[in-house]
Amino acid sequence: MLKTLQESRMTARKTTASKSKISKQQFDLLSLPDVMIKGTAKTKSLPIHFIKSENFAAWIKKQSVPTQNQLDAQHFTAKPNQTGLSYDSHGKIDAVFIGYAGEIGLYTVCPAIDKIGVGTFHIANTDLTENELNHIVTGWLLACYRFTAFKSFSTDFPTLVIPKDADDFRAKSMAQAIYLVRNLVNLPPNALGPQALADAVLMIAKTFSAKSRVIEDTELLTENFPLVYAVGDGSERRPRLVDFTWGKTKDPKVTLVGKGVCFDTGGYNLKPSAGMELQKKDMGGSAMALGIAYMIMTLGLPVRLRVIIPIVENSVSGHAYRPSDILHSRKGLTVEIGNTDAEGRLILADGLTLASEENPDLLVDFSTLTGAARVALGYDVVAMYSNNDDLAQDLQKLSMDIGDPMWQMPLWAGYKNDITSSSADLSNNSSNPASSITAALFLQHFVGEGIDWIHLDHYAWEQSGKPGRPRGGADTGLRAILALIEKKYG
Repeated sequence: MLKTLQESRMTARKTTASKSKISKQQFDLLSLPDVMIKGTAKTKSLPIHFIKSENFAAWIKKQSVPTQNQLDAQHFTAKPNQTGLSYDSHGKIDAVFIGYAGEIGLYTVCPAIDKIGVGTFHIANTDLTENELNHIVTGWLLACYRFTAFKSFSTDFPTLVIPKDADDFRAKSMAQAIYLVRNLVNLPPNALGPQALADAVLMIAKTFSAKSRVIEDTELLTENFPLVYAVGDGSERRPRLVDFTWGKTKDPKVTLVGKGVCFDTGGYNLKPSAGMELQKKDMGGSAMALGIAYMIMTLGLPVRLRVIIPIVENSVSGHAYRPSDILHSRKGLTVEIGNTDAEGRLILADGLTLASEENPDLLVDFSTLTGAARVALGYDVVAMYSNNDDLAQDLQKLSMDIGDPMWQMPLWAGYKNDITSSSADLSNNSSNPASSITAALFLQHFVGEGIDWIHLDHYAWEQSGKPGRPRGGADTGLRAILALIEKKYG
């Protein structure tokens, strides 16, 4: 009966075709600033010296007296994130000094970019590893990231001579993947509606000749994605699901599912104005899935990749779903709606069910799912859940080692009763304050038996802004998941 009621709306619903709004931005999703050059014998550039904190005392004694005096005046002691400058007799910069500890990381170079002007620079160190040089190249590009799609002016940046021992293809590709994530999250909701997001996904798929399909509007009901349809039916900008595959069928199956809520009002459980301010980022999970997919395909990793992006806008209207509604899912489980602002888990449920139907070797979903994850771990650390503890611990260690932190949270079975319903198989809401855990437990119902599954509840937003990480869309978790996939299958 419930399914009949949902399907009857197919004929009653009058829709307007939604137009894609990424126009100028379509460009730009992967575009890097022109801040890199190949050096020649005739290239004029200034040196950048990376100085280990523990080596500073011995190093400074070997420098000229003017350099010692200038760095002393700047209180430069090669601490991490410190930048020191030396000047020639005309008062112009003639060398740059950057402090670090351990190994050069992705963001080590970033604090210097705003301090050194717009000249051309080269790396003076001759003993850095390829990985460190790659970090410098990628970090330089990240420090130059600005979201300028709607600005009438641009910013000038310094230029780096690409180190000859760097893998600049990989370094630049990583920067492009991160730019892709940030640009998508930063786009305003009037520019990035469901169709525009779908177009962006298809653009990436087409670039790599991936096989793709789009299931749109009432097709979601005929193709059995009732939860995606129900959540998106409240908006004139119609819901859809994009599904693409790439790679050889014989290779290990890696499937990424990304939450694509282009804007979340909360529905009838309307968010307060402060809670709605950043809801353009509620499609951050889809951006993350797409950014990782871009790297997998660019690097040609030996996996059979599948990307599933359910895309909706959670709006208030006469067609919007309501608290107390009972909806069918693709898996056949019924869900009572306890809160229309818990919509992300609904569209992910249908996406995870689809993903599970072919039993992938690894299934990862990405979502800006709960505020509780931020209460537990703050903005910088991704809440990570998995049904495989060994896999989760491996990912956690990798994430910490590369400075892209995730922390395993418990899939605590004792909270399963908190998502039960007296009228349906499940409720999409829980009064339990551990709502990040109960959200993950809800999703687990839609993951097939025996599938290694990782669920990431991330913020997708840089709250305060740091060098290389301006306030706005964030890519936290991208490098860690890529590292895991490369370790397992690369």
